[in-house]
Amino acid sequence: MELGAFSVSLSVKDMGASRDFYEDLGFEMVAGDGTTWTILANGPTALGLFQGMFEGNILTFNPGWIGLGDPVDEFTDIRELSSQLAAKGIDRVDDTSTETPNGPASFSISDPDGNVILIDQHV
Repeated sequence: MELGAFSVSLSVKDMGASRDFYEDLGFEMVAGDGTTWTILANGPTALGLFQGMFEGNILTFNPGWIGLGDPVDEFTDIRELSSQLAAKGIDRVDDTSTETPNGPASFSISDPDGNVILIDQHV
C-alpha cells in the first residue's frame, strides 16, 4: 500500500512563535496562510504547523504526492486506500472519501497507542 508523501502535523498554541522556532532550525515556509496553518520545509523534510484546527499531533500522508507537494502520475486513490483499510478492519474517522468519486478527500485512523494518522489527498 503506497500512502504518498509523509509529514508531521503539529498542533501549536502560538503560530508565530512556532514558525519562528522552526525557521531558526532552517525550515522555510512553502505553503499556508501563516496564521492558522503553515507548511515548512527543510530539504526533503516537511512539517505542518496548525493553530486551532485540531488537538494533538498527527502523522500525515498525502496520496498522489511525492516530496513537498509534487504530484505523481500514478498513485492509489484515497477511496481505494479507505476500502483497503476497511477490509482489514481498520476504522476510519472523518472520512470524506465517499463524498466525491475522485479528487481531494481525507480520513484519519489511529494507531494502537492513539496516535492519529491523517491520509489527506490533495489531487
